[in-house]
Amino acid sequence: MKKWIIGSLVGAIIVFAWQSASWMFLGIHDNKMKYHPAQTEIMDVLSSKTTEEGLYMLPSAPTRKEHEALMKTMEGKPWASVIYHKSFKNNMVMSMTRGFLVNFVLVLLLVIILTKGGLPDFKGFLTGSLAVGVFTFLWGPYTGHIWFELPWHMIRGDIIDAIVSWGLCGIWLGWWMNKK
Repeated sequence: MKKWIIGSLVGAIIVFAWQSASWMFLGIHDNKMKYHPAQTEIMDVLSSKTTEEGLYMLPSAPTRKEHEALMKTMEGKPWASVIYHKSFKNNMVMSMTRGFLVNFVLVLLLVIILTKGGLPDFKGFLTGSLAVGVFTFLWGPYTGHIWFELPWHMIRGDIIDAIVSWGLCGIWLGWWMNKK
């Protein structure tokens, strides 16, 4: 159990360090969020007309039936997804803490799954870790690409993160978990 905890802790540090570097230093996600020259006017309208935080699809309708009818008229017309928050809260410490804890749980679950399935060798940990990375990319960002037509440039960094971070984690776990 001690080996699992240490392996998961270091694995989480590796995944977290890669995520931090890819967002803050390497520029992998620089094109993820676009600047809009009319952002002040857009925010003024949203703030004056929106009372509830949430994800909005524009245009939309208040009921499922009305939404289905609207969808039939939307072909070829512009649309948008907007995530609206009433106020910005820069709580980087809490976000980073939660992000690290999630990484720790993910790596620990990976270790449990792979070891309970029969303690794999180095190659097993590496391929299992890469599979988790690809799985999380396909389930999260790529699914957004499919259903919300997110442009490829918005998710390109996510596939890089998935392969590099989980690949590095797999190299670590493959070495650590098979160390005598």
